Amino acid sequence: MSLLALERVTKRGRRGRVSRALLRDISLDVELGQFVSVWCVDGLERAMLARVAAGVERPDDGVVKLDGVELQHALAEERRGRLRFVEPYSAAAAGNTVLSYVQMPLLARGAAPRHAAERAAASLARVGVSALAELCVEDLDATEQARVAVAEALASEPQIIVLDDPTRQVDLLARGSIVRLLRSIADEGVAVLMTTSEAIGVAGVDRVLTLRDGKLRADVSAPVAEVVPLPARTLRS
Repeated sequence: MSLLALERVTKRGRRGRVSRALLRDISLDVELGQFVSVWCVDGLERAMLARVAAGVERPDDGVVKLDGVELQHALAEERRGRLRFVEPYSAAAAGNTVLSYVQMPLLARGAAPRHAAERAAASLARVGVSALAELCVEDLDATEQARVAVAEALASEPQIIVLDDPTRQVDLLARGSIVRLLRSIADEGVAVLMTTSEAIGVAGVDRVLTLRDGKLRADVSAPVAEVVPLPARTLRS
């Protein structure tokens, strides 16, 4: 049984007055420790897939299950702890220091302040931004905000994190580092489901899918470049 499963999910959305199917009869599963990337050019389709998979939006048809239990029927507290939705530019971060933002979900679930602070500090260290703890979130650049958003998710020690195009506003040269961070998190046993609009978002993942016109078009293993040794050269004196 898959950790997270979308079963024949359909979801409609609107752009202005126009309504259309953003997701059409989609089935997808993610296992513990697996890194799955869904490549999609359409921002509405991409965001809707992530939001439905994370339980933020209800599907119009079909079901989303977490460990075999329909996501909408799972206890809210349990779901928030086991499945985290990463939003790098969340409005909830405004006005908070990095440390207080990362520990906020733990405090909301009744964690003792000391425990929440320790977990938040450990998560910030895990993603390499401990030095930012006392800065305000809005003062960070996009790359730092992306890492802090991942730290906020990890603080709850989830089984799976769902991200909507996490490198979208990150500096071009730093995007690969965010994907490598997510790869390392998956290697530690946390499932990662990520939507992406860029080729860098399919590097090093376990499965790559393509979403187009609301349909999943492919399910293939991510290509790994073959390393070709250079021919030996003879040094001349």
